[in-house]
Amino acid sequence: MISVQSGAAVSTWMFDEIVPMGTAFTRLAWAAVFLLLWARPRLRGREPGDLRVAATLGAMSAAMTIFYFLAVDRIPLGVASSLEFLGPLGVAIFGLRRRRLDLLWPALAAVGVLALARPWEGSADLVGLLFGALSGACLGGYVVFTQKVGDRFAGVDGLALSLTVAALCAAPFGLPQAVGHFSITVVVGAAAAALLLPVLPYVLELVALRRLTTAAMGTLMSSEPGIAAVVGLVLLSQSMTLLQCFGLLCVVLASLGAVRRGSRPELAPEPLGAPAGVESARS
Repeated sequence: MISVQSGAAVSTWMFDEIVPMGTAFTRLAWAAVFLLLWARPRLRGREPGDLRVAATLGAMSAAMTIFYFLAVDRIPLGVASSLEFLGPLGVAIFGLRRRRLDLLWPALAAVGVLALARPWEGSADLVGLLFGALSGACLGGYVVFTQKVGDRFAGVDGLALSLTVAALCAAPFGLPQAVGHFSITVVVGAAAAALLLPVLPYVLELVALRRLTTAAMGTLMSSEPGIAAVVGLVLLSQSMTLLQCFGLLCVVLASLGAVRRGSRPELAPEPLGAPAGVESARS
């Protein structure tokens, strides 16, 4: 989450050069190149269902990245992250519905999100809030399909394929806006920043979701608005109100409440370099 928000903050410095959608495309394209060179995934012998899951994750990743960059271009990083958390919050609500007490954690997180976003204020950028909410819807699907990809593919093969699809999906929107604005500084900067977002966090999330339920992962991510607010303060000089500080406390408490029930004992964790046979046996 630190990597995601630091990468998003750094991305805003590129918006004047290649605008948000152009920035999203260049990030995803570099990420796809890095992971394809690392994993060198093979398509031969894969089940069609596996490829569909990876492609769906790619489409979700493209939409999530574009909407999030459009949001942080208009509203503070902490507010955008709060709205994006609505997606994982929905995943948490569905996944934790086993005891009545479990519904307390998503509800507490929802209160925190509202305190952070403050959508009732007249000065709120409604378009920016909409982009943040759309990013959240995509993030909810991203959490679910990242776990599916982690269960179906060995190592980071599925992630490499999904990011390739993400770059292709983002190309029609971002490439036209980026063409003509490329320079050595922009290209090298985008490549370096792509390691912060999305390469490092996507790989870490893939590993995490092999060990956690989607409900626990979604509620754990409720602490991301707090991280975003701190990163926004340090890197972008975006301050918080007392109400927003209260919201941060709510989402952190919600994440702590849900974590204790988040393991996946039925699935044995595997290393990034696990052989493909492990996947087929587990499927």
